[in-house]
Amino acid sequence: MPGSGGRATAGPQGPRELHDSDFVVVANRLPTDIEVLPDGTTAYKRSPGGLVTALEPLLRKRRGAWVGWPGSPDGPAEPIDIEDLRLHPVALSATDIADYYEGFSNATLWPLYHDVIVKPIYHRQWWERYVDVNRRFAEATSEAAGPGATVWVQDYQLQLVPKMLRSLRPDLTIGFFLHIPFPPVELFMQLPWRREIVDGLLGADLVGFHLPGGAQNFLFLSRNLTGAATSRGAVGVRGRFGEVSLADRTVRVGAFPISIDSGDLDHKARERGIRRRAKEIRAELGHPRKILLGVDRLDYTKGIDVRLKAFNELLAEGRAKRDDTVLVQLATPSRERVESYQILREDIERQVGHINGEYSEVGHPVVHYLHRPVPRDELIAFFAASDVMLVTPLRDGMNLVAKEYVACRSDLGGALVLSEFTGAAAELKQAYLVNPHDLEGVKDAIEAAINQTSEEGRRRMRALRRQVLTHDVDRWARSFLDSLAETAE
Repeated sequence: MPGSGGRATAGPQGPRELHDSDFVVVANRLPTDIEVLPDGTTAYKRSPGGLVTALEPLLRKRRGAWVGWPGSPDGPAEPIDIEDLRLHPVALSATDIADYYEGFSNATLWPLYHDVIVKPIYHRQWWERYVDVNRRFAEATSEAAGPGATVWVQDYQLQLVPKMLRSLRPDLTIGFFLHIPFPPVELFMQLPWRREIVDGLLGADLVGFHLPGGAQNFLFLSRNLTGAATSRGAVGVRGRFGEVSLADRTVRVGAFPISIDSGDLDHKARERGIRRRAKEIRAELGHPRKILLGVDRLDYTKGIDVRLKAFNELLAEGRAKRDDTVLVQLATPSRERVESYQILREDIERQVGHINGEYSEVGHPVVHYLHRPVPRDELIAFFAASDVMLVTPLRDGMNLVAKEYVACRSDLGGALVLSEFTGAAAELKQAYLVNPHDLEGVKDAIEAAINQTSEEGRRRMRALRRQVLTHDVDRWARSFLDSLAETAE
């Protein structure tokens, strides 16, 4: 599958049949974008992402398949072939999307797993739809997988799939990876369906989390909610795994910090066109001495308001100069039909307006705010152009933006201000680490990053790049899948 992506129309092509894939990835979304062609027909273009890029060699070698939702209501039900990858769509109705995705996944599980920053909503009808949709994903996976195949289920939307799939296909080797934080035990216990979620995950042979803390939380819950015997000890330290002993088998539990295709980003950021665009961005912003950058989905977990408050106070105290410092905030629209996200957008835009009203000059705003998706090459140019990257989530499973910024700085320029409450903080120790709840601490870190010496900046960035370029997404995927194969044996 080349980087430009391949196109295909719905319907099976060639000799492929059901039950013929040796390796199946199951995720909420298919790795495709839907295109409407000039003749009015629908086609599908592969949308390259970190996960599919990392798994590409294995998907090719093992006649891989991907099970997921195409991204629009009542989409296709027939398999789609894009080059060597077979896609198995799971059709979702508008009601499914409202109750399973926007409801239970993103208004119940998402806030619960992110430290209850926003209060989770517990609706029985959302749960019932979540169960139903997970069952359909399990059934589609059962049809796609060949005898004895390896199946890798992804993320919080599909936590019931491992158990459902095992009941349908006990011959399969099943892995599960959670891409968001796993919450503290006290918070998880709020969930009315806590036992069902834990039982669902225990259908896997290997359950993976970003950090050892998430694995430890899951082991405790497995022991206390199911009565299963579990191993104790430092899970994730030097590759150690926890174990949950069930009646007929053992489930391994481990930590696998996800990463990015850092080599590709490093290469892209060195291209002449990207470097030229980075210079243009600085010129368009008025050649400021320092550019601060935030890049986030517009989500209440990301701490966008934290960095805006800190920047506002730094300007007010004269610790940042309004005539030579600008903040660029790129905010990708997200879950716009969910009320908490609507409220967040209004608050962020109110803060941006207040700061610009106080400190901007005509034609020279101090905050540049874009609420729209930014093309990949343009984003890389922003990384290359910026002096300080602000990553201030209140809670984040990993935060790949921090790693992307580092991968794009082959010049050893720039500085990273990073929340302690991201998974990335465990690896990127040479960043300016901050507690986003401590506004004075955030301000001090931003000021230090703005005023760091060239020597200090190069020292920090060199260490950050060594970590990011060594531990890439391919290494993450191989680590998980090798461990899954060992578990099956």
